[in-house]
Amino acid sequence: MAQTADLPTFPTSLVGSFPQPDWLIDRAKLAGRFPPRVRARELWRPDPAFLLEAQDDATALAIASQQRAGLDILTDGEIRRESYSNHFATALEGVDIDHPGEALDRSGHPNPVPRVVGAIHRPGPVQRRDLEFLLAHSDRPVKVTVPGPFTMSQQAQDDFYGDPRSAALAYAEAVNAEVTDLFAAGADIVQLDEPYMQARPEPAREYGLEALNRALDGVVGTTAVHICFGYAAIIHDRPSGYSFLPELADCSCDQVSIETAQSNLDPSVLKHLDGKTIILGVIDLSTPEVESVQTIADRARRALDVVDAEHVVLATDCGMKYLPRESAEGKLGNLAAAAQVLREET
Repeated sequence: MAQTADLPTFPTSLVGSFPQPDWLIDRAKLAGRFPPRVRARELWRPDPAFLLEAQDDATALAIASQQRAGLDILTDGEIRRESYSNHFATALEGVDIDHPGEALDRSGHPNPVPRVVGAIHRPGPVQRRDLEFLLAHSDRPVKVTVPGPFTMSQQAQDDFYGDPRSAALAYAEAVNAEVTDLFAAGADIVQLDEPYMQARPEPAREYGLEALNRALDGVVGTTAVHICFGYAAIIHDRPSGYSFLPELADCSCDQVSIETAQSNLDPSVLKHLDGKTIILGVIDLSTPEVESVQTIADRARRALDVVDAEHVVLATDCGMKYLPRESAEGKLGNLAAAAQVLREET
């Protein structure tokens, strides 16, 4: 296992996803719908008998692309996932995915979602094999992403607990067990994805932060929390600021992942997160155009008046899976080049 202590200043990483090949997933179907909350097997092109092998091959390509680009922290690109959340959420016991419920997504549209019909329980490790594959293909530090408990509770229909806080805390127990296993298996960083904290700030303040801290309770390892404005390919209108961000100062995580590129976020809000490492999204995913090294470096420099250089990780905004692969590779290469420019300045 590589050590995060060996990372340079301005280490670089994906937030999560990388484009899946056209021979693996029907990208037209993927782009034409909101991210699925229940299983969406119709997205996969290979015969089910060969799907795991095909996913492994595509994951190896995604890892190699990150290595060629020069990224310092590698992920598996979430290649095996139909969405960032359903890979884990549909593996839990206590949820019915064959007879789904319905919940509104963050844009206000109804979506089929897991229906909670019993006590939520993680029957065993969900992503450990994915991590082991990543470790076997990398000698660099690695990060694994897991959907956060608040977000999963918002993406479900609760027919069991009858209380949103109780449901969120039950999801938190399952996430806590998964995160603990991932660190034991060799993960360097585990990131919890909590986009619904931005989308639904009031319940996030009421019980979401409690659930998030419960998911991280007792965990030994570098942890991150990602919040965002939604996939750029789907949600085009971006606010200029977060509705839920300073509250993460009270989260036990080590790092906070945010987007600044497409939203042109005012970085002064980061002053509220003193002591946290900031995973700074500086790659705009609303366009396939590969921005220049200078543009990326300028986006990063905006935050350096607020955050010390040693507490900045440079990353993409989220939703890279919707881009053409050549565009994604070009953006990542320029991200790594921009990090080197900034290192030479400090």
